[in-house]
Amino acid sequence: MRLNTLKPAPGAKRARHRVGRGVGSGWGKTAGRGHKGQHARAGGYHKVGFEGGQMPLHRRLPKRGFTSPTRDAVAEVRLSDLERMKAEVVDLATLKAEGVVPRHALAAKVIASGALARKVVLKGVGATRGARAAIEAAGGAVEPPPAAARPAKLPKKKPKD
Repeated sequence: MRLNTLKPAPGAKRARHRVGRGVGSGWGKTAGRGHKGQHARAGGYHKVGFEGGQMPLHRRLPKRGFTSPTRDAVAEVRLSDLERMKAEVVDLATLKAEGVVPRHALAAKVIASGALARKVVLKGVGATRGARAAIEAAGGAVEPPPAAARPAKLPKKKPKD
C-alpha cells in the first residue's frame, strides 16, 4: 500500500447537493427554502438565541455561580510539598524558585494535605488551621505576613434609612 494510491471506499464520497438548478433536479424554484418569510430571503436571518422579540431563554433564566477573577493569584501548597522542599525557611520566592507554585502567583496558602515530619518556618505564607497545627507539631513555626501585605478589610455598608 502506498499513500499516493489510497482512495476512499466506493460510495463513501457523494457529490455536493446543488440546489436551485432547475425543476428536473427536484430542488428547483424555491430550492428547499419554502415560500416567503425571513428564511426564504437572501441575507434574512437573526442572531443565535433570538426568539422573535420575546425575551430570550438565556436572559429569562436566573444567573448562578461566580468565578473569582483572582482565583489563580493564590496558590495552594500541600504539606507533602513542604516535606519535599530543601529550604527550611519558606516564603513565596522560595516556593516559586522550587517550582511548587506558579511564577504568576501573588500569594500562597498551605493546606493540610499530606504529612510533614521536618521543621519548617513559613514567612509571609498563609496556612489553614490544620496546616498550622501540623507545622507546629513538627517543630516549625508560621509567621504571619506583614500588615502592609495583608488585604485590608472593607468597611461594612451602612443600612439605608
